[in-house]
Amino acid sequence: MIGQGLRQLQEALNHRADAVQHEFIAVGEKLQALNRRILDAPPAERGELLKEQEALRGSQQDLAGEINIWRDRARAVLHQRSDAEVAGLIAELDALHDDMIKAAVEHVQYLINASPEELERLALSQQAARPTTPVGRLIERGRTEFDLRGKEINNRQKAAFEFANRPRMAQDESALGELETGLTQAKDPLVAELITLTIIQIHRFRAIRLADLDIVHQSVERLTQIKHPAVVATLIEIMDTPRSGYARGPKDMVEGNNLRSRLAAMDCLAAWGTPDAHAAIQKRQFDRDSAVAEAAAQTLDKMAGKPAA
Repeated sequence: MIGQGLRQLQEALNHRADAVQHEFIAVGEKLQALNRRILDAPPAERGELLKEQEALRGSQQDLAGEINIWRDRARAVLHQRSDAEVAGLIAELDALHDDMIKAAVEHVQYLINASPEELERLALSQQAARPTTPVGRLIERGRTEFDLRGKEINNRQKAAFEFANRPRMAQDESALGELETGLTQAKDPLVAELITLTIIQIHRFRAIRLADLDIVHQSVERLTQIKHPAVVATLIEIMDTPRSGYARGPKDMVEGNNLRSRLAAMDCLAAWGTPDAHAAIQKRQFDRDSAVAEAAAQTLDKMAGKPAA
């Protein structure tokens, strides 16, 4: 148990180093932009720019040193030769009061001080609580994996995309139902976002790939109910992608297209009103489907507050 806790702490320390690495890269980008400004600046302005350049270089050097310190701490976690050395390192890390490693440090402290009976109960409870479904494991990852708990959304988007593109996952109604239930129960905002992004990706898969146009439209309608900004890109993709397929007729399946789904996506994009949504609707004025082109023009007039013709 302690070994597992130390490995989690090492992972937290490495992620702390990664966070500083991002700062280092950002400073480097500012420095590159400043270097270009210095080349074009008149002599009267170069003095201040050179001072700013020196300050950025100093900041970059400090961040490089901080990265090395966090990496060294991460390596040291699994190379302590005695319990006393482990306890000393944990006390040193605890004294830093760093929010990114606090939970991992406290967990190791608990494991170090726990009685054998407590450790046994913890092992049994963890084994009993281990998720048994793909959705359960995804949600557990959202609670515990540092990659999925950062401020940046990219890793959560990647995990959602990979999950939705697993074989037959997009057609698994029980998995989708479990995700919807998990969303209503999620109290952790990062877990809720991971679930929301996954739901978006599953409905995107259905809307873009399935031949059953009724299921396609159901997915588009669900997407229009989602309030997360990440849904905008998916709605744009649906609006931009004419597709043929089959819908239920009076007696049998009949061939059709996804026009109603494209128009529903357009209406929702108009409600979002973001620059990307507006630009995408503008392009649809030249759509090959005259119904879409006409709807785009009318939608743009409404967005601009013009009266209907």
